[in-house]
Amino acid sequence: MKQLPIGISTLSAIRENDMVYIDKTALILPMVQKQGRYFLSRPRRFGKSLLVDTFKQLFEGNKALFAGLAIEQQWDWSQTYPVIKLDFADGHVRNRDELDQRLQQQLSDIRHDLKLPENQALDLAGNFSSLIRQAEQEYSAKVVILIDEYDKAILDNIEGPQQAAEIREGLKNFYSVMKAQDGSIQFIFMTGVTKFSKVSLFSGINHIQDISLHSRYSTLCGYSQTELEQGFADHLQNVDWQKLKHWYNGYHFCGEAVYNPYDILLFIDNDYRYRNYWFESGNPSFLLKLFQHYRYFLPALEQVEVGEEILNSFDIEKIDPITLLFQSGYLTIESSREKRERWLYQLKVPNQEVRQALNDHFINAYTEQLPSEKMPLQDRLYDCLFDGDLEGLQSLVTRLFAGIPWRNFTGNHLPESEGYYASVLYAFFASLNAVVIPEDITNHGQADLTVILGNNTYVMEFKRDHSTDYQTQTPNPALEQLQQRGYAEKYGNTKQSNSSVKKVFEVGMIFNSHARNLVQMDWREL
Repeated sequence: MKQLPIGISTLSAIRENDMVYIDKTALILPMVQKQGRYFLSRPRRFGKSLLVDTFKQLFEGNKALFAGLAIEQQWDWSQTYPVIKLDFADGHVRNRDELDQRLQQQLSDIRHDLKLPENQALDLAGNFSSLIRQAEQEYSAKVVILIDEYDKAILDNIEGPQQAAEIREGLKNFYSVMKAQDGSIQFIFMTGVTKFSKVSLFSGINHIQDISLHSRYSTLCGYSQTELEQGFADHLQNVDWQKLKHWYNGYHFCGEAVYNPYDILLFIDNDYRYRNYWFESGNPSFLLKLFQHYRYFLPALEQVEVGEEILNSFDIEKIDPITLLFQSGYLTIESSREKRERWLYQLKVPNQEVRQALNDHFINAYTEQLPSEKMPLQDRLYDCLFDGDLEGLQSLVTRLFAGIPWRNFTGNHLPESEGYYASVLYAFFASLNAVVIPEDITNHGQADLTVILGNNTYVMEFKRDHSTDYQTQTPNPALEQLQQRGYAEKYGNTKQSNSSVKKVFEVGMIFNSHARNLVQMDWREL
């Protein structure tokens, strides 16, 4: 079997060592046949760097690397172009000075590779401008500019808004050179995770085409189902395709769904073991802090609908957690519709890997539990839900909130927030691979949360109590609301083909803001 290109982002290393390669050149052909300016946003480890290097090798005329690929017979190999490739993927830029030093060094290295004389200009933008002009003059061809991870220096400093803004302004000044030198440029391709608003950064480039949500390029990065089945046929002969898809497929960019390449390569290399390979390669700590700061209602992640401006705009001074979730790959597009001459997008968590890992992290952030404390709770919670053990469930929920440090509630209104308790329970239930339906709509209203695991369905209603000396309420107002409005009736009792009975439970929970815990839970089986 062919080797796997794990951690390889150069076309030459893959092709010369006969590694598995998914041919994307048919997709890039219409892009390179004209003077194009393109921007592509994709989450980390989606193959952006390999795509950038593929453009580089193509424009430099390295025909041998494209032998047998779709573009080989359709490209004019006699025409080559000087390539300026800027790469921010490696290292960590901590401030504007380090950014300028990094850029100056890269420009110097490019001059050396293109055999151009060093430029003594002190101004960074002037150095870049003269490099473009000299390269065009020396090679008698317009210049190709490729920028990989253009936004990494900003994202590295996202927890320091002032530093991030200074770096953004430095990049804006640098990229503005491309607008002034547009006549000398054949092709521009930029990649990144986020899309900053044009007024703040992209104003420095003429007519750049954002292809991030263009259906024609939806599979430009990532593996489609067909590509996976054909390109990895030897490696995935006995795989359970439904389970593989459930775990790692599901990324939609307004077109065909794709798998994350990093997941697939690590899955095969680790003897077909299902794990959170992609998620564990990054650190969502800043994102989790945002959710805590805004006291975000986690169940709302199941039903997020946003406009184009949310997906396209990233503002350092006012970060929207949903924008960051989408652009980072933790949410993806499920469907789109037009309303009032505007496009709206329904978002969802893409797959089991992200759902499980993201909610594990939410649990850690919202409860400050150690993994050694969390795992036993999750295991027992799963057993209670699967077995229909409501008394055990009540005991576990009480134990869960009793274990949350009191400092979590200092200086905020979390104990008074019904949404906080719902968010913690949602994160736990969702991390179990249960079906979780927040704000479950019926013709009489909506239940707070419905959880389906195994043959059991739990329709839940939460109430908050403010009394300092809580007394058991009869009837339980949360359960009474469920019964009066018939939220659970649409599930009913049904018998499956294997003769196992599906059970439906109405569960009313009351949380007290002074006790900071569940103080009453009653239920009824339909």
